[in-house]
Amino acid sequence: MRDAAALAQRTCVVIPALNEQLRIREVVEGALAQCPNVIVIDDGSDDGTSDRIADLPIILLRHEERQGKGHSLREGFAEAMRRGFDGVLTMDGDGQHLAEDLPRLLDAAVRFPGALVIGSRLRKRSQQPLYRRLANEFGDWGISIGCGYQISDTQSGQRYYPANVCALDDVPGEDFVFEAQILMSASRKLGTRVVSVPIESRYQSPEVGALRKSHFRPLRDLWRITSHVTRHILSYGQLRADWRNTRAHPPVIHDPTGEFAPPPPSLHQASFQERS
Repeated sequence: MRDAAALAQRTCVVIPALNEQLRIREVVEGALAQCPNVIVIDDGSDDGTSDRIADLPIILLRHEERQGKGHSLREGFAEAMRRGFDGVLTMDGDGQHLAEDLPRLLDAAVRFPGALVIGSRLRKRSQQPLYRRLANEFGDWGISIGCGYQISDTQSGQRYYPANVCALDDVPGEDFVFEAQILMSASRKLGTRVVSVPIESRYQSPEVGALRKSHFRPLRDLWRITSHVTRHILSYGQLRADWRNTRAHPPVIHDPTGEFAPPPPSLHQASFQERS
């Protein structure tokens, strides 16, 4: 069985970036320290984002005009698959995610083959702005029903996508909607399960320093996600069954430290048993 270090050699980190001049070099250098393969998609930045990383050993794709995060992720996935990688790690370019958490996501990917792994912002959650936390919890509720099982932190951008999920070519939705829809598409079309790994997300503070203002707009983006997810759930035509199934399958959390207790083995599907 491969370990996380071996999987890192066969994985590509995809970083969508829009006006990330403030932190993008730190983010990319951190990613390179964990994985030698990095793709950055500069989505029409006008602040010199690409100039900050032009000398680094990465694949840099640039849009002349903004296309949206969903388009950037699709393009990054397609480039990674064209180059034959086994999976993709994603992280945001604003410095919110810690590159040091990437090996922990890869470890979960090794132990849960075929899973889509999410870096769940469970550690030091009180640091997360209240409005963001409430929006995330509401989103978790709806997207989980769309998947048919509960997920911890459906809106985190730090993830591991196996190759078959990256290869899905008909995932609708743009911007933050895409990241919600790909969870539902992977679940419905491929039978993919999601594993969450507790991570710490950084927010602007004296210790962390300045971070650029989030591109997420709670009212606008939560409405877009909610309306999109609701339409798709209703289109499945089995709301009551989906609700019952979701309640019967709690989130799967992989945390060898024991800080966040994993669910009992009985909650794991037979094909989802953790490899020892």
